[in-house]
Amino acid sequence: MEQVYRRLPLITALDGIADRPFYRGVVEHDCFDEFWKAYSMKGKYSECETPAYFQTGWYDNLVHEGFKCFRGWSQEARTQEARKTAKLLVGPWPHNPMGKGGRFGDIDFGPNGEMDLIAEHARWFDQRLRGIETGIDDEPPIRIFVMGENVWRTEHEWPLSRTQQTDFFLHGGGKANSRDGDGRLSPAPPETEPVDAFTYDPNDPVPTHGGPSMFAENRGPLDRRVIERRDDVLVYTTEPLTADVEVTGPIELTLYAASSAPNTDFTAALIDVHLDGKAIILTDGIIRARYRESYEQPSLIEPGQFYEYKIVLWETSNLFKAGHCIRLEISSSNFPRFDRNQNTGHKPGMDAKLAVAEQTIRHDTQHPSRLTLPVIPRWDEPESYGYLRFIRLMRT
Repeated sequence: MEQVYRRLPLITALDGIADRPFYRGVVEHDCFDEFWKAYSMKGKYSECETPAYFQTGWYDNLVHEGFKCFRGWSQEARTQEARKTAKLLVGPWPHNPMGKGGRFGDIDFGPNGEMDLIAEHARWFDQRLRGIETGIDDEPPIRIFVMGENVWRTEHEWPLSRTQQTDFFLHGGGKANSRDGDGRLSPAPPETEPVDAFTYDPNDPVPTHGGPSMFAENRGPLDRRVIERRDDVLVYTTEPLTADVEVTGPIELTLYAASSAPNTDFTAALIDVHLDGKAIILTDGIIRARYRESYEQPSLIEPGQFYEYKIVLWETSNLFKAGHCIRLEISSSNFPRFDRNQNTGHKPGMDAKLAVAEQTIRHDTQHPSRLTLPVIPRWDEPESYGYLRFIRLMRT
């Protein structure tokens, strides 16, 4: 499979293996055109009348789609019944199998992570199709598993109305490469700081290691320390947290970056650093420079020019415990989960040419690169709210 993943041009990857005209169509249609609109739910939720119950996991490669579909159904479906009865369930699971508790990857979520999904399906269909009052319609529409705390919780909206959007700014002295570098994350805005830089070579991409992936042996909450040894991975870490910090909701990175290439990728990963040093991936994201403004009308970048990129790291729910650290990784590849950007600026997937790209990241007063986290206040803490106390201490 490694040879198949690396086969170029990308459009030929399945040649001699299987007749895959749809695969070729996927590669040929490299922007959001009529090919994709025929399959997409985007703009079509108002046509939906059927009630829907979306079930996914934080490490499901389709978790982001689950949230988009739930939002579309609950807000835009044609009938009030479909809007009112839309539900979303998110556990500590991959795409398959769902419902399993205990150990997954390098983390043990305990017995709380287990759920009898067949019984849950029966409750839903008994209510919908048999008219049996199961109580499912009286429950809040959203049920999520908060990792770290390892508990289930119900919610009424998404994102949560009590969310405190909190910026963690990138800092460093110009040597954030690898976890042994000087990269830092802090709520304090940056001042005058040198740039960070790394080389992205598509012949030696950063390998996929954990996260919301389809790969059976390489997904979920894996320890990323092996990845953080690489010089083409920038690593930014907070000081040990003085209080528990819950992060629940969509994650976004604002990145000011330049490349020597006319087209390239930038990747990001959110990490929970445990007391024993384990660096557990929670979620990640990627942006292809040519789609920075539009998926329908892509455009190349000017080599050497800095652009503002918004990288969506999907959604997560995790309690960063006191003493843990919040970490951000930045690079330009996550392979083979995402195909390599060949850095040429040519139409993607159509040739075998590769080029090395020199990547530069700014974090200063005019270019405040930052990770925005949806922090949920911990009102159960006595005397002072843990979140507010943490931010105040970090800023001072």
